[in-house]
Amino acid sequence: MSALVALVRLISGLNRLVGSVFAWLSLGIVVVCFAVVVQRYLFSTSYVWMQDLYIWLNGAMFTAVAGFALMRDDHVRVDVFYRKAPIRRKAAIDLFGVIVFLLPYCYVVAFYAWPFVARAWRYGEGSANYGGMPGLYVLKAFIIAFAALVALQGLAMAGRSILVLSGREADLPERLRYKSGQE
Repeated sequence: MSALVALVRLISGLNRLVGSVFAWLSLGIVVVCFAVVVQRYLFSTSYVWMQDLYIWLNGAMFTAVAGFALMRDDHVRVDVFYRKAPIRRKAAIDLFGVIVFLLPYCYVVAFYAWPFVARAWRYGEGSANYGGMPGLYVLKAFIIAFAALVALQGLAMAGRSILVLSGREADLPERLRYKSGQE
């Protein structure tokens, strides 16, 4: 079981690092978007590559931080039953959800995205807009990163659930434990 605890910590640590780094893109998005607006309305000029940039930063940020959001339990959840459930029931629901829904979803995303992303890399795909940014293939690769990081965090969730159901939740650090259903 200590290997499972180490795996849950390692995956959660990876998603925490990726999430912490890529969350800073939100500041870049705001700065670039502000610069585009100022250029357009004060100087009557615009650069297509800058418009591409803040849209691409947005896409990169949201795909990269998805596993981090899942780790923090920040995703939208219909929690009529889940919120007030005892911790063991939450663990069972999460384990079922990861195995039946999350991991197959990540597989489907990666399976169907792979040819799309590989083709973009082969062609060195860039923006479809004249004067736009080169390197769209890098952004498209974030689709695969999204599927991988979310699937990894799903495995960490399943591991956490197994630890809870086997009575070993205390082995996890506090930040990775379930919150009480009585909140």
